[in-house]
Amino acid sequence: MPPVTYVLAALFGLLIGSFLNVCIHRLPKDESIVWPASHCTSCSRALAWYENIPVFSYLALRGRCRTCRARISLQYPIVELATAGIVVGALGWYGLTPLFAVRAAFACAMLVLFAIDLQHQILPNEITVPGIVLGLAASTFLEPGWRSALVGAVAGGGVLWLVGWVYERVRRQEGLGFGDVKMLAMIGAFLGWPLMLLTLVLASFAGSAVGLGLIAARRGGMGSKLPFGSFLAVGAIVAALAGPDLVAWYAGFYR
Repeated sequence: MPPVTYVLAALFGLLIGSFLNVCIHRLPKDESIVWPASHCTSCSRALAWYENIPVFSYLALRGRCRTCRARISLQYPIVELATAGIVVGALGWYGLTPLFAVRAAFACAMLVLFAIDLQHQILPNEITVPGIVLGLAASTFLEPGWRSALVGAVAGGGVLWLVGWVYERVRRQEGLGFGDVKMLAMIGAFLGWPLMLLTLVLASFAGSAVGLGLIAARRGGMGSKLPFGSFLAVGAIVAALAGPDLVAWYAGFYR
């Protein structure tokens, strides 16, 4: 594809990222994501159109509200740029195909769950529950196929539920929330059971590395709680964009 296609994809990703920021900010508060219009979270002034241009408005305003001068979170341009990267990456792997649209939308949902779980330690049902249904529906017509998707959803949710149940029985405290269970079921529904397992492996390694790093830095202990949903989201984004290549690369060691 010509370079202009990727440029347009990146611009489209920036616009989608701006909407994802609205979801990240409002869903944990049970607020509507369509009304009211975008406004400053400090002084509540409605933003002009030129203050809503992804990334560029943040830079032009130097990260502060034009009226009250309150600092604007760096999360906004980061999410917008990450979304642009997701859309461009999905386009590069899948081309202009229906699977590109499905995988890009899925990865965007994972980005929202990553940010919300990182900040609030919750995984909204508004994303995970419909996500399971949409994943199974999309997989009926596209990869990975409905059988793999159904196995992935049931096994993904079942594995984490069992792990959480055993942990709670042994340690007498909650280890995994039910939000993680529904999230991995959603991942399995969209990606199928092989990429669901890849996601779980990547998330476990990432979580272990971060946990050990916190212990080494004396900023946490064995009982410290980590937002496992955020690690699942990172693993799922990698699996959605490059999972088949990673699985093929790993399988090559056994041929």
